[in-house]
Amino acid sequence: MKQQSIVRDISWLAFNARVLQEARDEEVHLYDRLRFLGIFSNNLDEFYRVRVGTLHKMLRTDLAHKIHLESNPRKILNSIHDMVLEQQHTFDKTFANIIRLLEDRHHVYLRTERQLSAEQKQYVQHYFEEHVRTQIVPLMIESMPQAPMLRDRSIYLACVLGNSNNPMLQRYALIEVPERVLPRFVILPSEAGRKDIILMEDIIRFNLKHLFAPFGFNRFSSHIVKLTRDAELETDNDIQSNVIAMLEKSLKQRSKGRATRFVYDRTIDPTLLEYLSKRLNLSKKDSLIPGGRIHNFKDFMNFPKSVFDDLAPRPRPFVHPLLVQPCRIMEVMERGDIMLHFPYHSFDSVIDLLREAAIDPFVQSIHLTAYRLAKDSKIINALVNAVRNGKQVTVVIELRARFDEEANLRWKSVLEEAGVKVCLGIPDMKVHGKLCVIKKREFNKTRLYGFIATGNMNEQTAPVYADHMLLTTDKVLLADALKVFAELEKPEPKAANVRNMRKLITAPNGMRDFFEQLIIRELKTAKKKKEAQIILKLNSLVDPKLINRLYEAARAGVDIRMVIRGICTVRPDQTGFKKPIKAISIIDQYLEHARVMIFHNGGHPQVFISSADWMIRNLDHRIEAACSIESPEIRKELMDIMDIQLRENVKARILDNEQQNAYVASHIGAGMHRAQVEIYHYLKSKNYKH
Repeated sequence: MKQQSIVRDISWLAFNARVLQEARDEEVHLYDRLRFLGIFSNNLDEFYRVRVGTLHKMLRTDLAHKIHLESNPRKILNSIHDMVLEQQHTFDKTFANIIRLLEDRHHVYLRTERQLSAEQKQYVQHYFEEHVRTQIVPLMIESMPQAPMLRDRSIYLACVLGNSNNPMLQRYALIEVPERVLPRFVILPSEAGRKDIILMEDIIRFNLKHLFAPFGFNRFSSHIVKLTRDAELETDNDIQSNVIAMLEKSLKQRSKGRATRFVYDRTIDPTLLEYLSKRLNLSKKDSLIPGGRIHNFKDFMNFPKSVFDDLAPRPRPFVHPLLVQPCRIMEVMERGDIMLHFPYHSFDSVIDLLREAAIDPFVQSIHLTAYRLAKDSKIINALVNAVRNGKQVTVVIELRARFDEEANLRWKSVLEEAGVKVCLGIPDMKVHGKLCVIKKREFNKTRLYGFIATGNMNEQTAPVYADHMLLTTDKVLLADALKVFAELEKPEPKAANVRNMRKLITAPNGMRDFFEQLIIRELKTAKKKKEAQIILKLNSLVDPKLINRLYEAARAGVDIRMVIRGICTVRPDQTGFKKPIKAISIIDQYLEHARVMIFHNGGHPQVFISSADWMIRNLDHRIEAACSIESPEIRKELMDIMDIQLRENVKARILDNEQQNAYVASHIGAGMHRAQVEIYHYLKSKNYKH
């Protein structure tokens, strides 16, 4: 019996609404509230670039019947439009409230071009001449035979130029705001006791007269507009195709993708809006979204910290007690497995392990997967040093990691120039598993060291992303990992056919079936009136087959508890469930990114970590890796962490059938439990012994 599920895209918008809730929370510092507005905006941009673009593509090509959808794409798009307009209204009210509080509490003022003192006017004109003028080229769009190709993710000043003495002299112009090369926020010289900030677009607005007066214009109005384009890559299925050339071509095409959203200042000149709509071939179907004066709020993730004098520092990541330097990490690993929990534990230990492998004379080779790398990656530096020290280094780099494609193309060149063997995965199958294997031969004995993780090999995001990484010398598990690398290194790799794993659980080779069988086992246990429980922590839960198995388990009486950060299409409470599924989402300072699965197993819990969410794309179209946690101490550690998260009642929202995002209520006498704070103190206080 198939149960109805929530539409994926509606669930995603409900997730982004939880981000917006953090921006509205008056208990959150104003700096972080601005940051959450930026995250909300950035999320929405990506949603329109990818998901809305996909839905439009379904309409054009009649693909709806080929893709798992609970509703017609047009109906979903209409629902999206209505929800986004409602969220935009909440967003605007929230931002206006934050601006008032910035002024009242911190004496921080966002100044427009009309609110400058004489000194500030001089400063802004000088700043424009020194830094901005050479970075902008006005587009006189009426004289252009073809409509300008507006860049995705850029904001533009749409200007109406006129002359007070000649009403017939009116022109339209577009100016791209150079926020990619210049700071969006500029701190102005201010009176004592206050801090004035101006946005880059307002610096340009102030100087429009200097740009256009020589052409006879003396009247100016300008409003911000922004176009979002379909970002999906059109990839070739031919296994012989040149992946790099295809990707570079697709990246160029991305800038010309179909419009999925056009956002504009609602006070824009109506004739200019109509003109732009016609020139850009936009219609209501292209999601014309009215907004406020400011767009590209993603930049508010980098609002100047220096204007706040009451920002409490975040707890600093600490080195795992067993890995405090100086020590030989591989020797410590030989005494037993170690689990790193980011961002509580320092990512430096991972860098230290790779540096150690780079200089250890007995290390022969290093294999590593790379999905998203830091801008100045210390991982790459360690691997390059390993090659210089005579090691064989193989990196499987996923060029198609969405929106990191250009960076990964650059890293490919850097690695190959250093002598690293770079593998590019296989067509139509992203390599998303987080694996590393170090091979060492000493005294005629080969040893394997390595790790399997839930998150990326990225020290830049590690202080923000909550992930787990198992450091292990388990020779069977790491031998399985080497099988994956061996397939990916073949000239025509078919890693989708990697089988005969003894410990490593891989997608697309049976991960879904593996977890499905564990659900069925708990279901059968419940039918025997015995205790049965499933605890899941995922970013997204969408896979129809696994969801239907969870529904069967709920009908049988299995206690199911879930912590799902993002999309969750499960309807937790349905007729026939002996126990409603309990599902929460935690949105706090750190991004909950880990995937953990716990099965009661008749009182002998099995605990797994994984790189894969329970989504069709992960389980069928990606190389993913999961493993069982065999160390009793680490197993208990993960279960303790999950218990802390399931008790969360400060930053947890209930995931219900209606997607209401109600906060979990704290019971009388239960106290307040903020999981990320409690996990930090739990790990900080642990005494480890090997």
